Amino acid sequence: MRTTVVGAGIAGLATAWALTRRGHQVTLIEQGTIPNTLSASGDHHRIIRRAYPADSGYGDAISEAYSAWNELWRDLDRSHYDPRGFMCISRELGDEAEIYLAGMDAGGWQYDLLQPDAACERWPFLDRGSFRYAFQSDDGGALHCRRIASDLAAWLREHGCVILEQRRVDAVDCDAGRCHLADGATIAADQVVITAGAWVAKLFPDLSQRLAVHRTGVVYLDPPTDLVEAWSRAPVILDVGGATDGYIIPPSGQGGLKFGAGAHRYENADPDRAREPYEGEGWDILNLFAPPIARISEYEITHTATCVYTFTSDERFFMERRGNCVIVSACSGHGYKFGAAVGQHVAAALENGDFARLERWLLGDRP
Repeated sequence: MRTTVVGAGIAGLATAWALTRRGHQVTLIEQGTIPNTLSASGDHHRIIRRAYPADSGYGDAISEAYSAWNELWRDLDRSHYDPRGFMCISRELGDEAEIYLAGMDAGGWQYDLLQPDAACERWPFLDRGSFRYAFQSDDGGALHCRRIASDLAAWLREHGCVILEQRRVDAVDCDAGRCHLADGATIAADQVVITAGAWVAKLFPDLSQRLAVHRTGVVYLDPPTDLVEAWSRAPVILDVGGATDGYIIPPSGQGGLKFGAGAHRYENADPDRAREPYEGEGWDILNLFAPPIARISEYEITHTATCVYTFTSDERFFMERRGNCVIVSACSGHGYKFGAAVGQHVAAALENGDFARLERWLLGDRP
């Protein structure tokens, strides 16, 4: 089977990997370089964790995601996963940290529950009087995105996948399986997989109502000198509680200490425009973290970066089949951790034609 994959974020790379190792002919087209630092998969590091709400099928699917990553590490002959664990902080009754804690209980997963005094003794960067409790699990950490992309691209080339970088697809004929490129070239295949992320609505404008593009940002920091050691051994922080929808990744791989918040986002964004941070954007993001992070004014901003994501109303994956084309999009930035497993499921659906099963899995529907 000849397959064209449009977009070399983690979903596109993993789909090309899964198809190539099954013996199919694959052409992977990326509008930028690999890794593309403007894509949702182009940052230094992303979180993987066990915690999901108790009623979410993603809590079951994450076990499969861990297994898929292990298969990928074996193929690459190296791992780009830092298993430093994860932590959640609860500041309000019923906040996301509390929802995740209930999910850990429902799944029977182990964790340490710490009251504020004990948490601050372990992690002195926390503001003691600003939160209800924290919990830590060893079952999570950071995935090193750029290293994954670089090594996957190298593996794909070594195993016969054709990779076209800096080649933009302008249109897709789904029935004919043809991709029309901006330079006038046409790529034909039996099947086309669209994993174009925030650019998907540029190819299929009718999807813009169901796949809204939001722009957000992250800020990289140097902490106060006396907190450097504490951050170096800290787990990733999945949620800082309250309404911030904030996450933190300590220094890991090539990436420094990073803060990002769902509360800092703008709707109806164009992924090709307004990508430079505005003046003061880093501080706008950083100030969302006080509380529960203490001494925010003493942190030094080293770099601010913007990100673009597709969002659905229910913040689940999106999939649609059109002719000989399948469109797959992660939503709200939570898709990276499932990337290797997404590729395996898309490849299986292309082989067996069971796209209904693929959609159920992507939506996190329980069997």
